[in-house]
Amino acid sequence: MKMETLKRWMRDWKYPTSLLCIYGFCSTVKPLEPFLIPFLTGPDKNLTMEQVTSQIFPVWTYSYLTVLVPVFLLTDWLRYKPIVVFQCVALFITTAMLLWCNGVPEMQAVQFTYGVVTSCDVAYFTYLYSIVDLKHYLKATSYCRTAQLLGYLTGSVLGQILVSLELMSYNHILVFTLVLTGIALSTSVLLPMPKTSMFFHKKRSASDGEGHAGTEEDVQSNGQKDGAELDGSKPQQQMQEDSSDCDNSSSKTGGCGDVLLRLWRDFLQCFSSRTLLIWSAWWALATCGYNQTVNYVQSLWEHVEPSSNFTVYNGGVEALSNLFGAAAAYGIGFSSADWSRWGEVTLGTLSALEGGALFAMVFSANIWVCYCGYIIFKSLYMLLITIAMYQIAAGLNMERYALVFGANTFCALVLQTIITSVVVDSSGLGLDIVTQFTIYGTYFSIIALIFFLSGLHTTMCRKPEKETQRENPEETFKVEDDAQIIIGTKF
Repeated sequence: MKMETLKRWMRDWKYPTSLLCIYGFCSTVKPLEPFLIPFLTGPDKNLTMEQVTSQIFPVWTYSYLTVLVPVFLLTDWLRYKPIVVFQCVALFITTAMLLWCNGVPEMQAVQFTYGVVTSCDVAYFTYLYSIVDLKHYLKATSYCRTAQLLGYLTGSVLGQILVSLELMSYNHILVFTLVLTGIALSTSVLLPMPKTSMFFHKKRSASDGEGHAGTEEDVQSNGQKDGAELDGSKPQQQMQEDSSDCDNSSSKTGGCGDVLLRLWRDFLQCFSSRTLLIWSAWWALATCGYNQTVNYVQSLWEHVEPSSNFTVYNGGVEALSNLFGAAAAYGIGFSSADWSRWGEVTLGTLSALEGGALFAMVFSANIWVCYCGYIIFKSLYMLLITIAMYQIAAGLNMERYALVFGANTFCALVLQTIITSVVVDSSGLGLDIVTQFTIYGTYFSIIALIFFLSGLHTTMCRKPEKETQRENPEETFKVEDDAQIIIGTKF
């Protein structure tokens, strides 16, 4: 009787969700991450700040960009689970190399393997959606994302306590991280293998259909019923016909060429919308600047107040920024603002505040102002990216959501690679950290100006809502559930 109950539970959506929660928590607890610069420049690794900033850190950006597209396709072809396991193996190797290796080439190899780890993030939630039924998407996404956020928060707080109270050395913290990564790896191996995937493995037998997660067709049907058509999109009936044609073609051959052709058609269809182009442009531009800031902010802190003569509070700052950012992202879901009308103005205004926070960090020369500026900057980014995701989710089904979000991330990485190679890399200009952050502040100021002016133009040219409803009485939108799912996958 107990065995039957256990088998029934393992076939339920709660089983893979629970395993993913454990995996997500253990793999994101990284107590050393807020103190990576003091660790690398301290007696443990004995590297210089110039080596870390200009020679080691840029490798992560290059490797992330290089492997992102191949991993995106392999994730679907291998049906998600192997990539989840591979990500954990790569994370274990990264932590082990960070613990036992020394020198610039070895640390560059660490950054390369970590770039592979971050490129595999796409497998986490795509696996969840492949194994969990559509009606459980919202709860499962919420649980898994909460587990990840708790992992980040726990790692930052734990790292601050261990470093401030001198309970563990940096090396011992890495050993502790290896143990947690080992637990995550064991959990990933226990995950059930999906029978279908979004592109390469779509056909299912009748027996496979029982008790399995919603298929792509289920997701598309839900998105087509509930999704809103963005400005400039094809009519809903035409969207359904195009999707059906692509599905039939892919089902017949299942070849890589059919998959790539279908991706290209969906890409052109999605980005024919002006509204989606605007929000995606901000996504790519802001994410590029955000990644650069987060990657090199510890170097700025070390410049303002060297860790050799100051008790650093990097862990506490990261914990607060994650907490406030998550609260901002969650709280915006209760707002009744008309983001389709005021969204661009909001993007411009708050992007200006982000630029101001970066300028304050650079010119204050005070570590506490730097800490506060970083918390404000990160919280504002999480707030704005949530609004952008909501607007994009309004007119996309789950398949196009993955495609568009992946394209936005890729564009952000291309821009980040250009900035890194020119501004940061020693083979480029190799600018000092103060000049770098001055450039980042100017970068966000330019973004703010562009979107604020675009938002003013959109607001002035937009017809009143009542008049629009009289002209289009049958046009309705039902996007709240889908948007909550999308928002949950990011924050």
